[in-house]
Amino acid sequence: MRHCDIAVVGLGLMGSAALHALVRRGADVLGFDPLVVGEARGSSHGSCRIWRRFNFESAAYTALSDEAFAGWRALEAASGRTLLRPCPLLEAGPPGSAIVRQSRAAAGAAGAVGGPSTGAEVNAAFPAFRLPDDWDAVLQDSAGILLAEAALRALRQGAADRIIPRAARIEPTPAGLRILTADEEVLAGRAIVAAGPWIGTLIPELSPLLTVTRQTVGWFGSSRPNEVALGAFPIFLLEAPHGVIYGFPDFEGRGVKAGGHDHGPPASPGDWDVAPTDRELGPVRATLEAFIPAAAGPIVEREVCLYTNTVAADVRPDQGEEFIIDRLPSDPRIIVASPCSGHGAKFATAIGEILASLALDPTFQADPAFRLDRFSTFSKA
Repeated sequence: MRHCDIAVVGLGLMGSAALHALVRRGADVLGFDPLVVGEARGSSHGSCRIWRRFNFESAAYTALSDEAFAGWRALEAASGRTLLRPCPLLEAGPPGSAIVRQSRAAAGAAGAVGGPSTGAEVNAAFPAFRLPDDWDAVLQDSAGILLAEAALRALRQGAADRIIPRAARIEPTPAGLRILTADEEVLAGRAIVAAGPWIGTLIPELSPLLTVTRQTVGWFGSSRPNEVALGAFPIFLLEAPHGVIYGFPDFEGRGVKAGGHDHGPPASPGDWDVAPTDRELGPVRATLEAFIPAAAGPIVEREVCLYTNTVAADVRPDQGEEFIIDRLPSDPRIIVASPCSGHGAKFATAIGEILASLALDPTFQADPAFRLDRFSTFSKA
């Protein structure tokens, strides 16, 4: 039987960031994941995610965004890879849009409000758009495209000999945590579990707190490719009649990537097997046709992503849908991380450092907003 101080189970962006942080700090760590980088499963797969400094979900995320940004730039320097490509982010919606209002508030708190503020001004600045003139809008210059697959490779760089390419389960014992794969057993002192949609299977007591949803994404061809190319067209997030729709400029020659950010239907980890249908992508197409006609061409590629979302908390409802990053109260040797909720990828470098600190320093505590005691199931009150 092999031994290690810390096991990381699940090596998507969060788990790989924790592995990277632990290796950098000199920890005795092993990582476990059956998925290879580039495989079209796992919530971190695919080429890109949005990095935004200001988050409509909460102004409190700005500090975490800044920590993550510093982490991405440090990782670029260490790995020699480009991981963040600067690109403005446009958020827009009907008058009174909550997303625009909350993003403006987050940016205003940092003294960074500027750019187009109405649909008419957006249309003048970016010819691909046809927004209603009276729509509200906010443009973030401090945003960009996080190259997710490249980031995974950079985070795992230098740790290949620490990675066991197997699915693993955890069996707590008084002597340590048995990490069991199909052909090996490792005894670990502590474990970080960052297994995305599989986390409820590995840690059953978390299952009632999580919902996994099927999210569909398409790459749309353009009749006016110059208008939707990187440099001429922003990342966008529209609070539209068919739901919240996000997308990227065509920076890969594949078309405009666009998908729905509203939670899709309940899903299981096996739901990658069925490609998105035209019906599933209908709200995205309708939004593009109405508001970005230059990006409403044929669907060139299709992809499924799964969101692992946190249910509303009952002890501290104001922190209901935040990430879960905490030690498991029933066994503090186990650290759980289910942070994505559809928008956590951009924070991975910062969250990796938090997870490493939870594993290495018994006095370190995660942010109260991320702790499990906001749920009555885990509250000590």
